[in-house]
Amino acid sequence: MAAYKDLVGQKITKVTSNPSEPKTGQMWYNSTSGTLRALGIIEAWSSASPQTIFREGGSAVMGTTTAGLICGGSSPSAPYTNKTEEYNGSGWSAGGNLGTGRSAYGGAGTQTAGLTAGGYTGSNVTVSESYNGTSWSEGPDINTARRASGTCGTQTAGLLVGGYTTTAVTTVEEYNGSSWTTVNSAPQGNYSAGMAGIQTSAIQIAGATNPGQACFEYDGTNWTTGGSLTTGRSQGGYAGTTQDSAMAISGETPPGPKTVNCEQYNGTSWSETVNVSTAGNPSGNSPGGSTLTAFFSSGQSRPLATEEYNKSTNTVTAAAWASGGNLNTARNNLAGCGTQTAGLAFGGETAPGTIVGDTEEYNGSSWSEQNNLNTTRNKLAGCGIQTAGLAFGGEVPPAPGKTTDSEEYNGTSWTEGNNLNTIRDQMTGAGLQTAGLAFGGQTPPNGMSNATEEYDGTSWTSGNNMGTGRRLMGGGGIQTSAFGSGGYIDGSGDQNITEEYDGTNWTSGGALINSRHAAAGAGATNTAGLIFGGNPIPSGVGSKAEGYDGTSFSTRPNLATARARLAGCGTQTLALAFGGASPTIRNQTEEFTGETSAANIADFTTS
Repeated sequence: MAAYKDLVGQKITKVTSNPSEPKTGQMWYNSTSGTLRALGIIEAWSSASPQTIFREGGSAVMGTTTAGLICGGSSPSAPYTNKTEEYNGSGWSAGGNLGTGRSAYGGAGTQTAGLTAGGYTGSNVTVSESYNGTSWSEGPDINTARRASGTCGTQTAGLLVGGYTTTAVTTVEEYNGSSWTTVNSAPQGNYSAGMAGIQTSAIQIAGATNPGQACFEYDGTNWTTGGSLTTGRSQGGYAGTTQDSAMAISGETPPGPKTVNCEQYNGTSWSETVNVSTAGNPSGNSPGGSTLTAFFSSGQSRPLATEEYNKSTNTVTAAAWASGGNLNTARNNLAGCGTQTAGLAFGGETAPGTIVGDTEEYNGSSWSEQNNLNTTRNKLAGCGIQTAGLAFGGEVPPAPGKTTDSEEYNGTSWTEGNNLNTIRDQMTGAGLQTAGLAFGGQTPPNGMSNATEEYDGTSWTSGNNMGTGRRLMGGGGIQTSAFGSGGYIDGSGDQNITEEYDGTNWTSGGALINSRHAAAGAGATNTAGLIFGGNPIPSGVGSKAEGYDGTSFSTRPNLATARARLAGCGTQTLALAFGGASPTIRNQTEEFTGETSAANIADFTTS
């Protein structure tokens, strides 16, 4: 029998604390706890950011958990949509539209090399299209028009199996990047079945044809019978890189109930693994990934929901908003700055026409009252940190009077600073007390401002104007790397525009997924931002969050409390949302934490 050292390459060492970066396979004896320790394997589904569009009806899903793609499908408002969404591991964002909107078709490949074939637009179609990561282009038609086929493989080596014409069919076609060729038929007519693997090592999994448990393996030429699922299903989610490493995820069981059951295949038999949290018919029949990582999205019973599966020695904690301590004074139209564990809230409105100068500090769990602003105001902006904050502009009593007043906070009290050059309210702030930035807003009586001003700790200096003047933007960053997104233009309504500032000039950035105004923002730079909340609340925007990478926005988990005219601070992965209205004036605080991963160190026994 081989020794542990021969297998792993090192001895079991005696240590007083756990290694900072343990390696897979490494074991050690922790003399402090008196335990034999190593990395333990965890498998779990976790909630991920929602999709932007609800869809069902067999739209295609492809790619991986960090580079996924979903397109087409149907919904009550769009029976044959052409919309595409891309997943980056954190959230969903819009991709290029399909040439032919349709449902119930197959998808294969990756986010930058996708393939779709067949489908339904009121009748079965022969259309196939290829995706290059930006746009779809039409390819050669498949030979047999059909819907609800199973698909797997790559953009240049695809496999299309079975489906439905006027009945379930056994027809199989292979794609070589240039043309589709009909090859040996599948053993039985089937539709709404899953496919996993590649063109020369694939598996057809269950489906609508009774008994709904049978699986068949394909080696690139011939079909053979494989192991049967424990729980028969159709319209499920499926993943896998080869026929001997596949996964069946949720789906619909005969005669119709949906199951949370998930199973994995080893080339011979299926075994149950951890279940998804919400059963449903997913958006597609071929989610990207393997039996180690996969994702499962949207579909019947799961509007906009996405879950990720991970099997590794790391504990993955999904991104989420969590409740924090309530503000002592409920208010909207306030400003904030600081970090998630050292935040600052100031000014605002406690009721229509009731403007306050209240200041509160947040310690990561609760808010405490501090000295008030010298100038009571709302619709103001702010920047800085908890012990060095900056408040500027806003509306002062009697409304709608506006002010240029600036104040500096030292962690205890506010003192007067030099005034803004342009009088306005409803502007956005970024940066520090000694390197602040003010942009946009509304000038008297109702002009849309594109003015930019920089603060050096003593005085404000006018900078280059924004491209589009607007008020009530969300934004964040620092004086030399800031962003402003959304906002409102009187006469034009809600905006999705983003502009980025480099310390000198403003340039156009990626558009918000959801046009909105009166949102809050957080972020360290103009390539790592977060926008959340805002109007219009009835459309659902008030709870939606979006992350920005300097190029495009993608979805993030929703706020628990929908609201607008709130304040925010922190970073893209550690943010704070507080106050606001919906329409009730709020005191709720929520903390956002991005997805994290940590080594799963577990105790082992010797017997």
